[in-house]
Amino acid sequence: MQSGRVRIADIADELGVSTATVSNVIHGKTKKISDETVKRVQQLLEKRQYMPGMAGILLAQNDSKIIGVVINDHEKYEGHTLEDPFISASVNALAKETEQAGKFLMLKVTDRWDEIPKFASMWNMEGMVMIGYCEQDYKKLREQMHIPFVVYDGYMEDLGNLVNIRSDHFDGGAQAGRYLKNRGHRAVLCISDNHVCMDMERFMGLKSEIPNAELLIIPMEQKARSIFYRAHLGEIKKYSAVFAVSDYYAMDVIQFLKSVGISVPEDISVVGFDDVREGEKFVPALTTIRQDSRQRAALAVTMLNRLRKGDGEVSHVLQPVTLIERDSVREVKMHKEEG
Repeated sequence: MQSGRVRIADIADELGVSTATVSNVIHGKTKKISDETVKRVQQLLEKRQYMPGMAGILLAQNDSKIIGVVINDHEKYEGHTLEDPFISASVNALAKETEQAGKFLMLKVTDRWDEIPKFASMWNMEGMVMIGYCEQDYKKLREQMHIPFVVYDGYMEDLGNLVNIRSDHFDGGAQAGRYLKNRGHRAVLCISDNHVCMDMERFMGLKSEIPNAELLIIPMEQKARSIFYRAHLGEIKKYSAVFAVSDYYAMDVIQFLKSVGISVPEDISVVGFDDVREGEKFVPALTTIRQDSRQRAALAVTMLNRLRKGDGEVSHVLQPVTLIERDSVREVKMHKEEG
């Protein structure tokens, strides 16, 4: 027997049985093996302190208990997808919920659509959660993958064996707009790196409360964004408040404003969206719209379980959002009556 980790072949050689027999005992497939042989194998496995590869055991089971989480490696993350506060909060919440459910989580970050079915098949997954693929063609994926999956904020038709969990982005924008309006703000700028999917819904929600709100499309890349802000500083200063479609962009624009001597909220108020942990500790503490990552993760795991059992009646779930008031918005005194 070789020194180091004990192998199945080592156990088989010592007992004079096949490697298949040892493997079957490890995986609980003992119907065709005598009780005496099972006992001998188990005793030697324990004596030699054999540690089976968990992946191998799980893959051999029909119920692998593996849930895949696939995240779009979008260019806006600049190669640091898992460091994004919202993505990090989502993954942490899913990790906690899968563990509580007695499942295992496998994580993949990719911008290649064709890698997802391979990932699911390789690990014999019982379900999958997909984050950041809002406009993708889920129909093609549905045809290639026959496991249930949950999508965060997808935009697609009903496809079966799939649940789309969306935050109420429009209402979140409306709550932000209503909050700013009630504090006297009428000139509000929305900043986003696109004008589609959830970001557009957030902007349209804002406009439902502040009709003259404007949208400014900003670069995804951080260095380019700083240059862009400087070039558009005169325009930004015309507004009393900025609504950023994410806390990341909210904190980013606050840091830029500070760097050019503009105080938040004294000179310009800022509202974010997500309610990441960093926002609460930020200076000033960020007023924002909360998406409950833990609640969504619990719902995702529950829905995957329901889909596996054939209870797939619900295909779309709209999750409520909540405004969290902190220190990044000030009240504006109106100098003259509106009318």
